[in-house]
Amino acid sequence: MSTSTTELDTSYDFVIIGGGTAGLTVANRLSDDSGTNILVLEAGGNHLADPRVIVPALCMQAPGSELDWQLMTVPQEQLKNRKIRQPQGRLLGGSSGINNQAFISPSSTGIDAWARLGNDGWTWADMEPYYRKFYTLSVPDEATSQHLGLDYITDADKAARGPVQVSYTGIVQDPLSKAWVDTFKGMNHGMAGDPFSCKSVGGYANAATVDQSSKTRSYAATAYYAPISQRTNLSVMTGAQVEKIGFSEGDGNMIANTVYFNREGKSFRLGVRKEVILAAGLSGIGNSQILMSLDIPVVIDNKNVGENLQDHLMTGISFEVNDGVMTGDSLMRQEPEAIAAATDMYQNHKAGPMTVGGIASHAFMPMPGSSPMSNIDAELQDLLQQHPSDPKNKLHYDAICKILRTPDEGTGALFMFLAQTNLHNNESAKDYLQNLQPGSFISLGACQAHVFSRGMSHIVSNKFSDAPNIDPRYFSHPLDLELLARHVQFLERLARSPPLADYIKPNGKRNHSTAYVEDLAAAKDYVRTTALSCYHPAGTCAMLPRNEGGVVDNRLIVYGTKNLRVVDASVMPLIPRSNLQSTVYAVAERAADLIRAHP
Repeated sequence: MSTSTTELDTSYDFVIIGGGTAGLTVANRLSDDSGTNILVLEAGGNHLADPRVIVPALCMQAPGSELDWQLMTVPQEQLKNRKIRQPQGRLLGGSSGINNQAFISPSSTGIDAWARLGNDGWTWADMEPYYRKFYTLSVPDEATSQHLGLDYITDADKAARGPVQVSYTGIVQDPLSKAWVDTFKGMNHGMAGDPFSCKSVGGYANAATVDQSSKTRSYAATAYYAPISQRTNLSVMTGAQVEKIGFSEGDGNMIANTVYFNREGKSFRLGVRKEVILAAGLSGIGNSQILMSLDIPVVIDNKNVGENLQDHLMTGISFEVNDGVMTGDSLMRQEPEAIAAATDMYQNHKAGPMTVGGIASHAFMPMPGSSPMSNIDAELQDLLQQHPSDPKNKLHYDAICKILRTPDEGTGALFMFLAQTNLHNNESAKDYLQNLQPGSFISLGACQAHVFSRGMSHIVSNKFSDAPNIDPRYFSHPLDLELLARHVQFLERLARSPPLADYIKPNGKRNHSTAYVEDLAAAKDYVRTTALSCYHPAGTCAMLPRNEGGVVDNRLIVYGTKNLRVVDASVMPLIPRSNLQSTVYAVAERAADLIRAHP
């Protein structure tokens, strides 16, 4: 690395640090004004033509590659001291370019909780237009719609018009997707409500961020950047690692006026006229004790930076299916004949298993009772009373309890993956698809919805290239384990219920000898042994009152600054019950309006 810094002649109205999901969304909307010039600095590369990104089924190849920051947590005490991988996108488009493409909306109750925590203007009613603004839904033909049970789709869902293309990857030739929907109906947990309106519970066929016409991934780079890449007022620089932000003193608040970054071993500096928008991380702002210990000049002392980390955990059980049931196991095992056949179908017909990414069958579920005849509300209330909050996290605890007590609110999510997984690899395995056994399987999974545990993520050196110390403190609040274990237990009941049970081989193999969780103690131990991250970290620059743990205000401006905003998942005060993708897009769309309203 060079020791000198080159000052660029050009300055910009807006510099966006991080060309990921949120960064490109904001860049697109701000560049609508031809009189404004914008620069996006992205540490990763441009992979718009990379099959690992574009082909839906190849998303499994991204974790552990150069497309991934390859982050890892510290050993987690409640997960038997395992380190947990934290894949995050290191490419133009960010994690929207490497995720499993599931399009899952949050609950309106969960978003309303943001406003109750002290954020005026962030109710579900405020945010719904932004959730509708970023996507366009392609509805399949009538036969496929009936097969997938898509009668929940409303005219408002169909009317949404945005850059991200959303479709359904299920097909009538696949009986398992229909069996999933019908099984939940038979268990009196059929889809109630509309998932796109964020008021829903039960099993359904979920959409995916896959372009229906091209059968390719639709993500921030293809949706928000590629169509406007020729705009003369928008510059995007890849391979640019930001080192720090320079500030000057204003009238009581610091003013961000300079950005320093490194590219190809050379350091550069450029000026900022209006705002710096962070979709990456803070610089010189945080806990002064940590900053000073690392010889980093303190710009603003705020001990809340890096705290409030939340993430979803997931686990599951793989069940061997009957002979003749088609699954994706041969592709997951990288069998040459299967890959050749699937590749030919995709390249020549835009069909086949390569058109499907991760999951297409999903459910938000209330807490499963101890028996089918249980009073679930009473059992949930007893569980909450048995595990109160510590004083430090009481604000968040009370907010989550209020959400969980809401009628028809899910305490967990279930899903189906049409292949086996190996959750018993050691931490050196780059994903859960290593060392797979012969045979055909489906995996039934469970993941957390609303998370009580809070962790932290802090820098460990003054070198911008060093990975942070990530400690989610998974299951540090016992309610998280209690709830997830009950949902994992429910997987046994689900696998025995027709018509899904009709496809599962009686006394067939499972993914592991311990994958039998009929009692709660066994389920808890299985969860602690196998649970992995859903790759949904959020909350470390929380939008909250500063005295309640906040880093940014309800305009997303960092406390103590005049023109530095954070726009990414880190501003979420409470993690939504779903995948973060839809909420990151919505937050970014809202942020663009906030920025344009403050010239």
